[in-house]
Amino acid sequence: VCIHRVRSCSSIRFIKSKYVCVFDKSALKFSHQQRLFRTSAVSCGQIVQFKLSDIGEGITEVTVKEWYIKEGDSVSQFDSICEVQSDKASVTITSRYDGIIRKLHYNLDEIAYVGKPLVDIEIDASKGVAPEEDVVETPPMSHEEHTHQEIKGHKTLATPAVRRLAMENNIKLSEVVGTGKDNRILKEDILNYLAKQTGAILPPSPKAEIIPPLPKSDTVPAAPKDKARKIPVPVSRPIVFSGKDKTEPITGFHKAMVKTMSAALKIPHFGYCDEIDLTQLVQLREELKPLAQIRGIKLSFMPFFIKAASLGLLQYPILNASLDESCQNVTYKASHNIGVAMDTEQGLIVPNVKNVQVCSVFEIASELNRLQSLGSAGQLGTNDLTGGTFTLSNIGTIGGTYAKPVILPPEVAIGALGKIQVLPRFNGKGEVFKAQIMNVSWSADHRIIDGATMARFSNLWKSYLENPASMLLDLK
Repeated sequence: VCIHRVRSCSSIRFIKSKYVCVFDKSALKFSHQQRLFRTSAVSCGQIVQFKLSDIGEGITEVTVKEWYIKEGDSVSQFDSICEVQSDKASVTITSRYDGIIRKLHYNLDEIAYVGKPLVDIEIDASKGVAPEEDVVETPPMSHEEHTHQEIKGHKTLATPAVRRLAMENNIKLSEVVGTGKDNRILKEDILNYLAKQTGAILPPSPKAEIIPPLPKSDTVPAAPKDKARKIPVPVSRPIVFSGKDKTEPITGFHKAMVKTMSAALKIPHFGYCDEIDLTQLVQLREELKPLAQIRGIKLSFMPFFIKAASLGLLQYPILNASLDESCQNVTYKASHNIGVAMDTEQGLIVPNVKNVQVCSVFEIASELNRLQSLGSAGQLGTNDLTGGTFTLSNIGTIGGTYAKPVILPPEVAIGALGKIQVLPRFNGKGEVFKAQIMNVSWSADHRIIDGATMARFSNLWKSYLENPASMLLDLK
């Protein structure tokens, strides 16, 4: 046997026409640059480069935070491959193929780029899976194109959240009938399909079920009148001095902060501060906390602050607007997507509660609980972190009385809430009493908002919180 070149013992090519190859006493002759055959190390196997697709929001690079697979593992469609973190959110990447992982292109905490190979997967070529990822660079895709999944020769429309729900329940989207626009598969379609397969009862709607107040009994413990004052204890950590400078790249949410705050410096800020007497609101919350606990919801002051802000924005919509880059047009936002700044291990993040203008205080509290749980776990999605129209930052949970909050573009206003303090104040009769006082600091875009507008909005927001019953008159 005369062979011009043997390539990795798995691929044989014949390059020069003057060579003759003899297999089983049969002579075959080939012309110049003609390929005899090409085989894989595994019969009927084909290596496909699975590339990182566009995950939307103009993101071009992400950090690989966790691998769910290793080289040699078998994967199926919709199996989780890895978790990546952009400067806006954490995203779980799922497999498009059934096959065996042959190569991981990145280590943990390395930067992966959209359109570049993420992993190599060996698939069964006999199943006819088109290896387009191995040939063509992945072009940028729109958000609508990103929701397509290629399954058994036809496209299935579904959002990443729906795909994840299907994956967790081992459901193939090709077997589910979509009831959304253009046959898009909705969450309800997955739940209905699951109910038919298992005979299970569908879970209740995300809207919290209204439970009537329970009669007073010994089952609901009354809140103690006098609580021991909690003394904050500073958290101390062991300090290790290395004696050397350390340089780290700015990644993840910190990278987003650099971009956002750099853009914020272009906005001419002006500030406005005031103090709020929350004595009545503190009493009201204490009365409602047991009812919220029965419904499985932790009720803080924040839902009241958010709802009062939304009622104020209805009267002063300029604070719920955005200004274009040329400063020629103002867009008044119909939805009140109020952001809440959260301090997490990953850094400062600002998820937002969507459509507060049509939500009750209890619904806002339920959504806040969800966002806080996901934020603590580092699992907030892009939808939770984008689309905000107005922001409140509760620095009082950590400490401090006043702050100078920085506006988050393209928003035009933000508020910072200080800690609640028991301070002496005078009533209408000149008598001293204990009051629950909180300070608020507002910042607004002085290009389109004047001080009088900000002060009037603050006064209205203040009146709702100092007299919580007054909110009933304006609740939808």
